[in-house]
Amino acid sequence: MSESSFERAKRSFFAAIWATLASLSLGLAFKIWLAQWVAKSDLALYHSVVDIVSLSLIFLSGFRASMVVNFTQTKNAKDITNVFRYAMILMVLLTWGLVLPYIKHQLDMDVEYIQLVGLIFGVSLKVYFNSQIGMYRLYHIANRVIWIEPLTQISLFLTCYYVLQQTAISSLFYSLILSALTVAVYMFIQRRKEIATTPLAPIHLDPQTLNFVKKSLMSSLDVGASILMTYITVLLTIGYFTIDELGDFQVVVRPMLMYMTLLFIFPVYRYLLPEIAQCLSRGEHDQIAKIRRWFYRFAFAISSVFLCVMIFFSDEIVSFVFPITYVTAAPVLMHFSLFFGVMMLNAFQVAYIKAHGHFMQSLSIRVAGIVTLLCMFYVFQLITDNVVAVILAMGAGYVVMFGISSVMEYRLLQQHKQKSALAATEAALN
Repeated sequence: MSESSFERAKRSFFAAIWATLASLSLGLAFKIWLAQWVAKSDLALYHSVVDIVSLSLIFLSGFRASMVVNFTQTKNAKDITNVFRYAMILMVLLTWGLVLPYIKHQLDMDVEYIQLVGLIFGVSLKVYFNSQIGMYRLYHIANRVIWIEPLTQISLFLTCYYVLQQTAISSLFYSLILSALTVAVYMFIQRRKEIATTPLAPIHLDPQTLNFVKKSLMSSLDVGASILMTYITVLLTIGYFTIDELGDFQVVVRPMLMYMTLLFIFPVYRYLLPEIAQCLSRGEHDQIAKIRRWFYRFAFAISSVFLCVMIFFSDEIVSFVFPITYVTAAPVLMHFSLFFGVMMLNAFQVAYIKAHGHFMQSLSIRVAGIVTLLCMFYVFQLITDNVVAVILAMGAGYVVMFGISSVMEYRLLQQHKQKSALAATEAALN
């Protein structure tokens, strides 16, 4: 018997969690090891350049969700793929022409030109093939890539540094570039074994293709807004609190937020969204209901465990992992755990909304969250001068997002029920 969408979504979701755990473990161990002997200035330079290049190409990341939904609805792989190709070429050229000179001359960062060019091409190709395997729902390839990439980078770093006698900073850049290219080639080969894509060709700009371009733009803005929401919390901490409180947020709270998001929220968009879109195209609303019930129970279990652990053991965990000076971050982590369940549920609801092709509505939900974050921060500032006001404001933003997405999800569910009832009535009359 063929695997149902519910079974495939559940299996892929759990496989992604294990793959992400392996990836995070490798990456964290590598960072800790590097921090022991690589100059702090070199690490700061490396991470800053990678962040700037990655952010400049963030527009491409937004294409994944729109490609998944549009391909499910239209099966027009040719125009979808070629639109994405032209968008990637444009973004690479813009990054090369604007961001690269900015890094070299305005920021005066001492990075070799070939390293910057290689980084741009490596990251863009990785995003391109990642989006392709997402569109075709090749989950097994996506899950392998999650842990293959850090393993490849670590191996290449050791080769560059110990065998080729490169400096630490050069080894970091070349290992990242080569690992991104290696992963891109791996995804290309594995995808080609199952699906061959069409060559680069002119785009047929019919209404469906124009609609895809519009949705991709909305999706890209949504991705940018989600990143902006995190950076706003950092900027508020910088502007209103001490350097020690900023250190707590950057070293302890922000990484925890990132790790929990990678483990339990990103898989919603990578694995549940494509299956929900597929179910909608087939009219399999019972499968979506099964996915919803399972995920809601899962989100409740994960958020409850996380909350209990943070309430009773946050001080001990922070003091065990970090120096004792960071123990003041424990209350912030505890307050973050209060609304993590809402973040998970909101992710599912937004995925359900996106699966219908409503990317503008998804973006409006994110904007409402950002506005709420800013407004509630200044309200909490009147009540307390503690840095916990930042995380509470962020939580308020997600609560508002959850409320709006709940209403939108309910309306979509009612529409499907009305259509089903109408179809049943027409069938009875006939």
